[in-house]
Amino acid sequence: MISQVFILTTSGDHLIYKDFRGEAGVDAIRTFYEAVTALSGDQPPVVMVGLGVQSHKGMHFVHVKQGGLYWAASTKSNPSPFTVIEFLNRLAALTKDYCGSLSEKSVRMNFALIYELLDEMVDYGYIQTTSTDMLKNFIQTETMSSKPFSLFELGNVGLFGAETQQSKVAPSAATSRPLMFTRGDQGGNEIFVDVIERLSVIIGSNGVVMKADIEGEIRVKCYLPGCSEMRIGLNEELSIGKSQLRGYGMAVRMDECSFHQAVKLDEFDAYRILKICPSQGEQTVMQYQLCDDLPCAPPFRLFPTVERDIGNSVALNVSVTLPIPKGSVSLSQELSSPDQSAELQSKNKALQWDIPRFPGGAQLSALFKLEVPGLSSASLQEVGPVSLCFELPKHTCTGLQVRFLRLTPTQPGSSQRWVRYVTHSDSYTIRI
Repeated sequence: MISQVFILTTSGDHLIYKDFRGEAGVDAIRTFYEAVTALSGDQPPVVMVGLGVQSHKGMHFVHVKQGGLYWAASTKSNPSPFTVIEFLNRLAALTKDYCGSLSEKSVRMNFALIYELLDEMVDYGYIQTTSTDMLKNFIQTETMSSKPFSLFELGNVGLFGAETQQSKVAPSAATSRPLMFTRGDQGGNEIFVDVIERLSVIIGSNGVVMKADIEGEIRVKCYLPGCSEMRIGLNEELSIGKSQLRGYGMAVRMDECSFHQAVKLDEFDAYRILKICPSQGEQTVMQYQLCDDLPCAPPFRLFPTVERDIGNSVALNVSVTLPIPKGSVSLSQELSSPDQSAELQSKNKALQWDIPRFPGGAQLSALFKLEVPGLSSASLQEVGPVSLCFELPKHTCTGLQVRFLRLTPTQPGSSQRWVRYVTHSDSYTIRI
């Protein structure tokens, strides 16, 4: 059972604090923050306070980190940590669904809504429900949106594409639309389908792809007042497994896939059609994986060189993050455009180069000079590998496409249907 639930910023300020059982005071927040920040490296999700802290002896803290915030729960009993972690993830997902985004600002603006969610989700430390369909019948607090929904918002255009001939692609501000509409809104007759893929790639120093894995999913966000059945058609040439082949053209292949329990698959084998009765809110319809293969060319290639130049190391064409020698004390740089920036992160012993916008087909370069006192040949071995983080709108590396999106029965009025394609770098490493 759960004793407390609290949401903290990375600086230790608590935004939400809910005590269900009175087993510990509010000072447990400081105890948790000091314990979790004292850990080096990756922070484990479960932290137990040692015997030296008598006020919270035997207290366990379970936490996840999402949206730059700590979502934590404390307990003195012995519940399943996986259950508590799943509860915290669902709380974060529900907060994002209702508030439109997951950030310190959205939590501060909607603290009353989050407290109401906790009251309905947990009773005296026992989890009651995390279902969106159940909670929407009880939540009365209206969402405070920090940014109104606008089809013309281009601030985050990198997340989405523009309108194409086959489908409309939602602008990035569409993700900020709350789950519940306030009174007077005329919207609500919409459905969004997101095809999202995450890449894990390792490229050798010679440019050869050594490892390439893709994990993808199809998400549906439904805001229709009533829809008994929805049919999603995928590529007819979609092949699952290494031995299965379909069609005569270039087949879209994946090693394995799984579906939401509500998806009907009676037409999937023959026609690659998914049938589902969507509920209000967001749900993952399909998950798939492709290992050790990249059907298209990798989105980025980097050809770095490292030289010794009169006691200083020189790094060329470094994107995002590059580990550097421990003794580096200063950095000089020559960038190809003023919107780029680079900094020396002395604490992490790394060089970071940020490119806000990278046009397709473009080639960028930069010259960095590091001052490294006592530079030796061994110091050059500390340089690299290069790590990239990026996001590609209107693109999936597998070539997976939504052929059509049909609703049954026909919705009154004009139903707006959105399809988005996004590829994220999950782990993109290039060795030097």
